[in-house]
Amino acid sequence: MSLESLEQDILAQVAAASDEAALEAVRIASLGKKGAVSERMKELGAMAPEERKAAGAALNVLKDKVAEALSARKAALQELALEARLASEKIDVTLPVRPLQQGTVHPVSQVWEEVVQIFGDLGFAVAEGPHIEDDFHNFDALNMPPEHPARQEHDTFYFNEKPDGTRMVLRTHTSPVQIRTMLSEKPPIRIIAPGRTFRSDSDMTHTPMFNQIEGLVIDETTHMGHLKWVLHEFCKAFFEVDDVKMRFRASHFPFTEPSMEIDINCSWEGGQVKIGVGDSWLEILGSGMVHPNVIKAGGLDPSKYQGFAFGMGLDRVAMLKYGIPDLRAFFEADLRWLRHYGFKALQVPTLAGGLS
Repeated sequence: MSLESLEQDILAQVAAASDEAALEAVRIASLGKKGAVSERMKELGAMAPEERKAAGAALNVLKDKVAEALSARKAALQELALEARLASEKIDVTLPVRPLQQGTVHPVSQVWEEVVQIFGDLGFAVAEGPHIEDDFHNFDALNMPPEHPARQEHDTFYFNEKPDGTRMVLRTHTSPVQIRTMLSEKPPIRIIAPGRTFRSDSDMTHTPMFNQIEGLVIDETTHMGHLKWVLHEFCKAFFEVDDVKMRFRASHFPFTEPSMEIDINCSWEGGQVKIGVGDSWLEILGSGMVHPNVIKAGGLDPSKYQGFAFGMGLDRVAMLKYGIPDLRAFFEADLRWLRHYGFKALQVPTLAGGLS
């Protein structure tokens, strides 16, 4: 076959290729190691010099023409494939849009704002403190002796030792904020301290990281009657009931004396808890009068100042109020759970407009 005939035959095959796979087969059959053009190139070694020169030049021209044709055909096939894909994937913009999935406010964030609203109305300011604390603020100043179980590694997350032998901790409660406030402010003090806390514990009602809120009142005249009234008003507002019965049980906390656990009445009819009705009791928080040693550690004179403190888990009261059975789901970031229990972004809790 002459070079002209070979060129016409190859270019016809290139033009007839219907897809990139067929075009690749033509390229291999013509320019591959055993292709038609390559086989002709192998014959140049047996020719005379003048003949080899002329035949080599002609073969190189043929090779360039075939390569250009292959490239042009490949671009054309790719453009046709794109047009076919665009035609098959086109969107009818006249159809109604699908509903937008909106984000929701996490139940803990919602309850956090609800609690702040209630105590803000009662005259409390919000105070904050660091997540990483030293022994003094987290334990010593709160009247917790060195042998206290809460200071053991099975209950507390410690950092590595410093050169002086001390170790920082992830705070185990928000109570250190009470000490920092007393050291930096003069009485009267009336604060709440919501925030994250950390303990080595995990089950249906405990997680290694959880949210707490502390309350502290320090002045010269505060007494236990004020504590009972504040907690009573809080429970009524938070659970949105007209009245709630409370039971104060004697307990022990190193930082308060006397110390009390607070129960509220509830009903478990139908497998659901209802606050403010029924004859059952449910523990919700701990409280007491601030221990003189804690007042002294805060830089104040316990013979002149006294006060009360209370604390509760924000996650726990969120579970009680909104019927959430498992605390671990709070931190799993399951969109289905968040859409079920979450709140609308514009649903800002207010005492006047309703908390939930």
